[in-house]
Amino acid sequence: MKKEISFTSDVRVRFTECDPLGIVWHGNYIQYFEDGREAFGRHHGISYLDQKTHNFSTPIVKSSCEHKLPLRYGDVAKIKTTYVDSAAAKMVFKYEILNPEGKVVCTGETVQVFVELFGELSLEFPKFFKDWKIKVGLLDDEQ
Repeated sequence: MKKEISFTSDVRVRFTECDPLGIVWHGNYIQYFEDGREAFGRHHGISYLDQKTHNFSTPIVKSSCEHKLPLRYGDVAKIKTTYVDSAAAKMVFKYEILNPEGKVVCTGETVQVFVELFGELSLEFPKFFKDWKIKVGLLDDEQ
């Protein structure tokens, strides 16, 4: 029952995100991943605020970023955020950032784990996340 769940959002490169040459500083791409992840979450009903209402947070434990082309001040880039299904109690997202010409400028991945707001790591999917996976067709009701 593999199914891709993704969302594409836009980000406009701000002056403060660039170096003196007007090129996006490499560290800002991780922020763009977060922008994409937040847009994905709002669109698909699994946002940070949704998680918090169920007394969970999902801190990032791993991130990677591969730069291919630069973005520049004023560009409007597209961030494609894709949820990668996993049997483990974690959230994995892949990212593809495209420049205004549609060329890939950056790819990456983040891994997040489920932590109860009181600090306890969850080794199983929280109920709200299992319910979300059923809702979006990634899990059968019987699983």
